[in-house]
Amino acid sequence: MTAPTRTLISRPGRQRVSVNGVAIGGQDILREARNHADHLPAEAWRAAAAALVVKELLVQEARRLGIAGTPLADDEGRTETGEEAAIRTLVECEVMVPRASAEECLRYFESNRARFRSATLSEASHILLAAAPGDVEARRAAEATANDLCLHLARDPAIFEALARTHSQCPSAGQGGSLGQLQPGSTVPEFEIALAALRPGEISRQPVETRFGYHVVRLERRIDGAQLPFEAVRGRIAAYLEQAAAHRAQAQYIARLVSAAEISGVDMATAADHRVH
Repeated sequence: MTAPTRTLISRPGRQRVSVNGVAIGGQDILREARNHADHLPAEAWRAAAAALVVKELLVQEARRLGIAGTPLADDEGRTETGEEAAIRTLVECEVMVPRASAEECLRYFESNRARFRSATLSEASHILLAAAPGDVEARRAAEATANDLCLHLARDPAIFEALARTHSQCPSAGQGGSLGQLQPGSTVPEFEIALAALRPGEISRQPVETRFGYHVVRLERRIDGAQLPFEAVRGRIAAYLEQAAAHRAQAQYIARLVSAAEISGVDMATAADHRVH
């Protein structure tokens, strides 16, 4: 007996979804629901239906105003559909987003100074004993060698570079294991955690395991981040504030269209985030 097939996205109820008398197809909603896979099935259906309601509202408004728009292509060569071009042009014409003033940017900077610091840099070196994640024997041998190196270095730290040139299986071996300056996020998490626990000049007492194998790590020095001047981040702040303002303005514009429209089949009051995506 064949087991029944589960429906991953279900439609709550049987009421047809429509916008000012224009029906939105059930299959269209199911296709759109794939873009809301992080929701539970019923929530994904509602989010998809609401998104298509917003799209239809914008298309209808562009048509009412006689706005068409010229399709544009993105960096990957994908070209807008006629509806997407019309919606983009409508929003550009109808939704006014104020420019962030210098005073607003400065106020945001003063209230969020901790966000505007240069990254802490770590100058580090390592000796890599490489081993593939699934190769049990190679990893056991790499760990044993790394442990031996840690013992040798505990007695004589000055031989680190020589050991790196002889044993490391990383291209940095030619530079005595030097990795140069590292920013947060530039290495795998396990390596970064081990590095953060070291003091300048200190060598890890035990090997550090990562997917690449086993590392013996030395922290050369740590360069603490510094407060960035306002002028260096003013453009970034302005872009952030204007993007936030654009999101609010789009939501308000769409809310006005929703309130003036006849919508059935989905509760737009509980639908998420009325914005142009």
